[in-house]
Amino acid sequence: MERLLLKIARQLNGLDEASLMALWPQYLERVHDFDGSQEWEEAAIMLSLLQAVRNKNQLFNVKLAEKRAAEAPREPKPKDIRPWRQGPKKRPDYDKPPVDNRARRMAREILQKQEERAAHSANILQFRPLD
Repeated sequence: MERLLLKIARQLNGLDEASLMALWPQYLERVHDFDGSQEWEEAAIMLSLLQAVRNKNQLFNVKLAEKRAAEAPREPKPKDIRPWRQGPKKRPDYDKPPVDNRARRMAREILQKQEERAAHSANILQFRPLD
């Protein structure tokens, strides 16, 4: 039975999809008019075979496109030379004095100590009895 199915698959694969799809409306109409006869069952199988060929071809095209996209060398994106697309140019700010890493580290440590003190400090409320 497997040999027979493989033979059918090979024969279907050898046929032109456009010719097969020309048969689609005929078998679709026949399957819609259900009567439960042997002829209807054969039409349903034919429609399924047509759909199988169509699905196989679509899957083939998708997988082929994925493979080509993966194999194709990616070209670097061209640099946009339009000045209004490049954004503002960053210029060095000569008005500000340079800050060295040591000064930044010291400022960060001072801020951390202040935050620690603030986290540990509390307000003490005094309660007095009402007179």
